[in-house]
Amino acid sequence: MITRNCTQRQFLLRPDDATTNAFLYCLACAARKFGIIVLYTLAEANHHHTVVFDPYGLVSPFVENFHKLVARSQNALLGRSENLWAAEEPCITRLLDRAAVIKELIYAASNPVKDGLVERAHQWPGVNAFSAFMFGRAIKVSRPRHFFRNPGPMPKEVTLEFVIPRELGPAEDVIREVREGIEAVENRMRLERQRTGARVLGRKRAMELSWKDSPKSVKPRSTLRPRFAGAIDVRVEALQSYRAFLSAYKHARMLWLRGLDAIFPKGTYWLSRFAFVPIESN
Repeated sequence: MITRNCTQRQFLLRPDDATTNAFLYCLACAARKFGIIVLYTLAEANHHHTVVFDPYGLVSPFVENFHKLVARSQNALLGRSENLWAAEEPCITRLLDRAAVIKELIYAASNPVKDGLVERAHQWPGVNAFSAFMFGRAIKVSRPRHFFRNPGPMPKEVTLEFVIPRELGPAEDVIREVREGIEAVENRMRLERQRTGARVLGRKRAMELSWKDSPKSVKPRSTLRPRFAGAIDVRVEALQSYRAFLSAYKHARMLWLRGLDAIFPKGTYWLSRFAFVPIESN
């Protein structure tokens, strides 16, 4: 589960045709480049949630490439030059079991409902994989004219497919569970609005948002950035494995800085890419 916020919570991903096309184009190109399987994506006006399957362990360069493409494209579209994304690093949560994947798919899909933007998940007018996911449809998007060269090295058109990996079991079961989870959120929020008298923003007003604006509410401060999600037993095992990695990495880096022979643990990314340090083979 990949989540990233726009800088200052601005509506830099506000729902319009050009933004939606560019976001999906950048996602499709980055996914194809790094062999990433996309399950779901949804972008509200100031953040996105994207669930992916990473069969080759390349999620880090994928996220880097994807977010850079989106940032440069959106800045060109909006006529701005500052950073598009918030300074904090993106939140990348490893989903350790099937239940965690289903939970995050429901969370991503129902986010505009939970945030009071629309009544039903399919009504969100921006980047929204609802129909494609539910009905097994691919989305074709064209190269954005406002940024990428024509002709140029980027493809004129790309197809973004939303695939349910076989590791999750029958696709129809996954879709059914996600649909039921979304409907539960929709019903809960409908009852909450009836109780409080609140109203949703609606599609029309969402599309009229200015990218220079941001929510009036104060975002609560939080240091919680989950690295793993899943049942407690698999989560404990994953945390222990991660601590072992950090210990091995710290030791290897200490040796490397002293000019001594050092083998870094598998999973080392930055030093492997930019300093070409040796990585253990298994």
